[in-house]
Amino acid sequence: MNLNSKTTAELEDLAETIRQRILEVVSENGGHLSPSLGATDLIVAMHSVFDPVRDPFLFDVSHQAYAHKLITDRWDEFETLRQYGGMCGYTDPDESPYDYYKAGHSSTSISLAVGAAKAFALKGESDRVPVAFIGDGSMSAGMVYEALNELGERQYPVVIILNDNEMSISTPIGAISRYLSRTMSGPVYTKVKRVVKDGLHSISADGTAYVLKRLDESLRILTPGLLFEELGIKYIGPIDGHDIETIKATLVIAKKMGRPVIVHAQTTKGKGYEYAEGAERSKEKWHGVSAFDVSNGESVKKGGVIPATKIFSDTLVSLAKNDPKIVGVTAAMPSGTGMNGPMEAFPDRFWDVAIAEQHAVTSMGPLAKEGFKPFCAIYSTFLQRGYDQVIHDIALMDAGVSFAIDRAGIVGEDGETHQGVFDISYLRAIPNMTLAAPYNRTSMQKIMHFAAEYNRPFAFRYPRGAFIAADAAVSDYELGKGEVLHHGRDIALIGYGNGVGRAMHTAEQMHSDPTVVDLRFVKPLDEALLGELAMTHRRWYVFSDSAAAGGVGSALMEALARMGIRDVQVTTFEYPDTFIRHGNTRLVEESLGLLPEQLAKTIENQTY
Repeated sequence: MNLNSKTTAELEDLAETIRQRILEVVSENGGHLSPSLGATDLIVAMHSVFDPVRDPFLFDVSHQAYAHKLITDRWDEFETLRQYGGMCGYTDPDESPYDYYKAGHSSTSISLAVGAAKAFALKGESDRVPVAFIGDGSMSAGMVYEALNELGERQYPVVIILNDNEMSISTPIGAISRYLSRTMSGPVYTKVKRVVKDGLHSISADGTAYVLKRLDESLRILTPGLLFEELGIKYIGPIDGHDIETIKATLVIAKKMGRPVIVHAQTTKGKGYEYAEGAERSKEKWHGVSAFDVSNGESVKKGGVIPATKIFSDTLVSLAKNDPKIVGVTAAMPSGTGMNGPMEAFPDRFWDVAIAEQHAVTSMGPLAKEGFKPFCAIYSTFLQRGYDQVIHDIALMDAGVSFAIDRAGIVGEDGETHQGVFDISYLRAIPNMTLAAPYNRTSMQKIMHFAAEYNRPFAFRYPRGAFIAADAAVSDYELGKGEVLHHGRDIALIGYGNGVGRAMHTAEQMHSDPTVVDLRFVKPLDEALLGELAMTHRRWYVFSDSAAAGGVGSALMEALARMGIRDVQVTTFEYPDTFIRHGNTRLVEESLGLLPEQLAKTIENQTY
């Protein structure tokens, strides 16, 4: 869809039509609603000024890029948004040539734009201008300033659109966010600055010129642009991010400058849908939604068993009531990780540090050193961003920080960038690190009591949504000790975390009577239990919602090798060596052959 020749009125009509289409589809499929509604006018204006093939659009996180997808020949396909085999909820070059880069984590867009600008310079393609689209929440991450630091020095032509809606996923945290959200009018500042500049040019270099120069510098201090100007990035704004005529005119100027420019646009998250534009507390709810009734904003998702995140949150509040040394942190995901409950109950002991996983991890180390018991609640996919800090600042110090790893395993519709499949593999190699996992409500409570008393680096993982296994009585956790849940014959189904429930359901589908084991700890392993099991069970089947490479099956085979046991056959039902696509979790698992009925058939075909 070419928008270059469209009038402002036509662009405004298109933006409204796009909002209605987003609302229509997301209310059915779920998705990121308020970010996309708020960004629509900016994206329409971007397409009217830039060519998304020649001038790559780099959407930070990219969950706000629905309007971009609709403009770029995916209007009908959009109804498959986030469905298995359908359209991805993030930008994806495999889906469309108009999507320049895959993105799902925050604060990468400016670095990508710098890289693209370097490539264009080397190729002699001076007419190509990368466009980075980044939200104010993403500006809290250090990677942004690493990129700006180089960009300001090298002066590549890059246009950065700062979408300032005064909201990350939740309320934005930190001095930078407050700084960016000042409400001083851009046009007023620009007019006064022009007067000052005219004065400087019209008089000689005497005392009056000096005063005018200092006045110009003082005006800059009053604006949000000072930070960027001092880094060598030209700043324009703030502008109204819903005034398409103003946005378009501003982007035309920015494109012609031939240098790095940041356009600061102020928007309303959820623009155009009254419920998503509501009170401050409701904005987090509307960031990412399940299916809902458009007429009243009520979710149509049926209630069910308690999510693992809720169990974590309630248990942490309970522990904190009885122990003033328990503290905690999350990185811009208080509701998603359940840390909002402890934050409300104990605001001086639980913190949201914004999109800053590296800082979140490192900052907990000194608290552990000073005798506190920190819980660091981060999604599996986002903890990847703090990996060096886990090694260098926690494990190397043998600091007693407990990592509550949410969204472990397949997360469904968010897909490749968000699947929580690698944490076992990347944490298991770290010295001093202990790894465990609960499999039902009571085991989650038990493992958190263990964590509260354990004074070394510790990580426990749990799934998005509810555990597979129903609740049942569980014994207390003892370091490095597993548990046999059912004594059967010949075949052992060894589960870890949510994999225990999968093993249980698989056993129910089998004609034989397999032994079911809750491994509990993957580091250290219960080698005594494994040795006893190897004497009577020659076939082991491993169940864990994690990557096979470096995962639980690998750990078991390494243990057998250490113990000199060579006659046990280990088959792992962990994830293959590929990035797992988005879609309904059950459909994704079915495609991987991981439903209990599929697993039972696979095992029995191998056995008989």
